[in-house]
Amino acid sequence: MPDAPKRSLLIIGGAEDKVGRVTILRRFVRLAGGRKARLVVIPTASSVPDEVVEVYSTVFERLGCASVTSVDPANRQAAGDSELVDRVDDATGVFLSGGNQLKLSQLIVGTPLGAALLRAYQRGAVVAGTSAGASIMSQFMISMGDEGVTPRQRSSQLTAGLGLLPGVIVDQHFDQRARYGRLLSLVAGSPSLLGMGIDEDTAAEITDDSELTVVGSGAVFVVDARNAVTDAHEARRDAPLLVTGAVVHTLPFGSTFDLQTATLTEFVEKHTDLSVSSSRDRHDTATAAAALRH
Repeated sequence: MPDAPKRSLLIIGGAEDKVGRVTILRRFVRLAGGRKARLVVIPTASSVPDEVVEVYSTVFERLGCASVTSVDPANRQAAGDSELVDRVDDATGVFLSGGNQLKLSQLIVGTPLGAALLRAYQRGAVVAGTSAGASIMSQFMISMGDEGVTPRQRSSQLTAGLGLLPGVIVDQHFDQRARYGRLLSLVAGSPSLLGMGIDEDTAAEITDDSELTVVGSGAVFVVDARNAVTDAHEARRDAPLLVTGAVVHTLPFGSTFDLQTATLTEFVEKHTDLSVSSSRDRHDTATAAAALRH
């Protein structure tokens, strides 16, 4: 009986470097098969999908991948188009862009295209997502919420995600947009779930739902509230929450972490080059597109 294929997710906190060393995107191409990779870009979350496809196609082609196509359904009916589904079924790597994760959920989750993404992951294609594309990896996705360090009752909203990563709630732009409070409030209210907050230009590479390896210039935060004490069940709306006994793991580049046991398994210190383009430049699609044309 053949071994089951290795399943890989690359969950990116947004604003990944597209014009410097492109460490994270280079890792995506390598996981997808390098020069033999067949990549699909899904820009559906973005308000400028054509620019998004141009930017990522240019980066992936510069990294040696000759086969890059896109899938961008305009509505849920279009997400059932057999041609779009076939592109995902043939891909060795799928990349979901940033933008509005609620739009992604409304157009893709529960459709034939959403089912194709799950099949792709299960057969061993790498599925990557940045910003909104990161959030939708969860079964329960943060679709909106407040910023700030203090956890508050009902400070965010959960919506159905793709369910590629069970048992985890993903948040992105974590440090840059001060999202610690909303993630902590969510896991306090649902302590069976781990919270994962990912900084910009940082990725959590997850293998077979369990092994998390950190890549990039920031950190991945894992919040474990399974043994926490909280008043989330009785706090009034917008009130600051009592949360004590939660465990927070801060994992920089070089960390390997077991999501099943919530323990660090290895750390090899790596000093990343932080002198790449600024976060604003990396995040701005138009700026990246202009830089890549030169």
